[in-house]
Amino acid sequence: MRLAQRGPTQTRTYGWGRGTILASLSNAVVLLFGCGAITIEAARRFSHPHPVAGDLVMWVAAIGIVLNGATALMFMRGRKHDLNIKGAFVHMASDAAVSAGVVITGLLIHLTGWLWLDPVTSLLIVVVIVIGTWGLLRDSVNLAMDVVPVGIALDEVEKTLLALPGVIEVHDLHVWPLSTTQTALTAHLIQAGTNEVNVLIQQASEQVRERFGIGHSTFQV
Repeated sequence: MRLAQRGPTQTRTYGWGRGTILASLSNAVVLLFGCGAITIEAARRFSHPHPVAGDLVMWVAAIGIVLNGATALMFMRGRKHDLNIKGAFVHMASDAAVSAGVVITGLLIHLTGWLWLDPVTSLLIVVVIVIGTWGLLRDSVNLAMDVVPVGIALDEVEKTLLALPGVIEVHDLHVWPLSTTQTALTAHLIQAGTNEVNVLIQQASEQVRERFGIGHSTFQV
């Protein structure tokens, strides 16, 4: 996010906004690698059970619930508008859920001595994290590949431009993400009549900004 605030340069004419997309993609990939590591360790513990200090596990996990839960709440409001914040929210919420599972498992192991609960809980935690992370990974890859951002329908953008005074056709309409929060658009507008071109461009820019949150638009009439 700090990188994204840097302005354009001679070599990076769009600035560093893509850094936020790389961050969300990296977040998803790291979580999935972590799931792989947990899965391997869980498989190993099925055949070679390890002693588990139930009391210590419960106390550490309980602290994790409080810290991760509080941090997740801080990111909750912004997660719908910024994929990077969503990634942080998923990360913290997953950790809180993991900690809750660990507390329950630690208690059961302490009461019963069933060491197989350790790897079983680990695999359940992996499932929870993968489900929560898969959508983040998909959205991050889509943004990195210049897919139209979620929440913007290209046909609706075209209809909005066609509704402008004098516009009879729209060609070469492209919408793509500059970052996890910024969107760009380019389009060719064919105009009938002699309406003022500058006024038309201003109207088009205002419409796509107000209706679709597209703040960086370029039109050729």
